[in-house]
Amino acid sequence: MIRFHNVKKRFGEREILKGVDLHILPSKTTVIFGVSGGGKSTIIKHIVGLLKADSGSIIVDGEDITELDERNMRRVRQKIGFLFQSGALFDSMNVFENIAFPLREHRKDITQKELDFSIHESLSLVGLKKDILKLFPHELSGGMRKRVGLARTIVMKPKIILYDEPTSGLDPVSSDLITQMIRHLQDELGVTSVLISHDIKESFKSGDYFAMLFNGKIVDYGNEYFFQTSSNPIIKQFLSGSSKGPIKFGK
Repeated sequence: MIRFHNVKKRFGEREILKGVDLHILPSKTTVIFGVSGGGKSTIIKHIVGLLKADSGSIIVDGEDITELDERNMRRVRQKIGFLFQSGALFDSMNVFENIAFPLREHRKDITQKELDFSIHESLSLVGLKKDILKLFPHELSGGMRKRVGLARTIVMKPKIILYDEPTSGLDPVSSDLITQMIRHLQDELGVTSVLISHDIKESFKSGDYFAMLFNGKIVDYGNEYFFQTSSNPIIKQFLSGSSKGPIKFGK
């Protein structure tokens, strides 16, 4: 579904991606691990075209998006849902208007009946009831804001969903609920999911495959058993949460 081949990206004097190779399988959830500032968000922003690679290729659903102009990139983006770390809801809009926003932007001919059905369907998929539709973001808990953001993400029925730290800032109960939502949506919709997170415990619950980004490259990739039993010192140190030892993450 998504393939990175030797993708490089530099910001000024700093090279963030130094030749990323990554194969993301369809209808599975791939988690990208790595330290803060190491380039995880940079990778998923390339998938949706928010950033352009300096070199290399990125294949999304059969197309090399590095060669697309903005008009064609907009077409590809309609296949992709992006759940931002904060939920990124519009404060001036209520829940209904927030979820309706992408439909109104991309489907100018949509009827009110179709709009209502799509919004109620999305809310149901993330375990929310329609009695919250008139509420504004400041009236929702952090977990509910994430779920409304997720409802807005899936309302266009994307083939790919990108999650940027989906459990960040949430209590353990809310984090577990969001993790369950991610698994449920993959099973229910058959979507391809890419998730970046610092929450190792929740990531192992939601992911099928895991990639370790270190020093601008993917240094290892595999399933949960592979990672949990890995002898790679980078992975072992990351999973242990230790800053001691031979691996200098900041370098």
